[in-house]
Amino acid sequence: MKKKLILDVDTGVDDAQGIMLALADPNVEILGITCCHGNTPLENVLKNTLRVLKVCNRLDIPVYRGCSVPLLAQKKTAGDYHGKDGLGDVPDPDAPGLELLQKRNAVKAMIKMVKENPGEVTLVATAPLTNLAVAVQLEPSLPEKLKALYIMGGNMESRGNTTVCGEFNFVADPEAAYIVLDRYTCPTYIATWEFSCRNSLPWSFCDKWLDQNTEKAAFMKKISSLSMKKAQSADYQKEITEGKGFNSCDTYAVAAAIDDNLIIESDVVAVTVELEGTHTRGMMVLDYMELLKKKHKAIVMKKVDLKSFKKKLMKSVE
Repeated sequence: MKKKLILDVDTGVDDAQGIMLALADPNVEILGITCCHGNTPLENVLKNTLRVLKVCNRLDIPVYRGCSVPLLAQKKTAGDYHGKDGLGDVPDPDAPGLELLQKRNAVKAMIKMVKENPGEVTLVATAPLTNLAVAVQLEPSLPEKLKALYIMGGNMESRGNTTVCGEFNFVADPEAAYIVLDRYTCPTYIATWEFSCRNSLPWSFCDKWLDQNTEKAAFMKKISSLSMKKAQSADYQKEITEGKGFNSCDTYAVAAAIDDNLIIESDVVAVTVELEGTHTRGMMVLDYMELLKKKHKAIVMKKVDLKSFKKKLMKSVE
């Protein structure tokens, strides 16, 4: 039976890479894609998602409009790392129009899809967690109906990429991240910032990956060009832990959701999110001492089978 996924995205370049990786897997059924504010304003996220589906000839997959602002936090975007439009500032005059969006709100759609497939849906969240937080408040039983939750977000060593101690997705909506880590008691897997840095893709592989002679590879090369140039800069390489390549952050969470064997090292630990502090707001807290007395623990990824991961990426643009 195919794995049933819902992708919750803020489509920038790495979300696009994750979506394409999931679309290329014959054992995966994407029930729908829910969109959230994040890398770029929501209108761009919606357009970008449809652009990715078009190049993959999969506009049959329903796309839903979700939350455009955080629960309480000041609205924040990821600057122009992925370009002002989130997809490398290479506009497509033939991009699909927003009339293709589903009428149902993303949060209500998420709840409906999970209820219709109890115990079968894996939810993959690669955006700020606003949609998920609203969903569990509207439907408190939602987590127990999920098969699993995979998150790209947070950090395990207080190394930030947006604030001193905070990763972007959690910093963009700390309250939402807190609610999700507190109330989603289904099996929860987290791909943190430092994890993705330490499992980055060598530049020699990126050349091979994006130089394939296909329409999908040409699209991916075009939208990735800007962020890859920034990633190769000396300043950026200093920022990341062992930065000797490209960090396709969101794709790790998607790949792990598809293939249970992809993560070869992880920690099982209770986690929460710091909501106070000038420098620590939005930081993920790992309770190795078990002082929080939380029954639910998350699986925090530490090492990926890079060879298998590369194979999935190659296949995603064939």
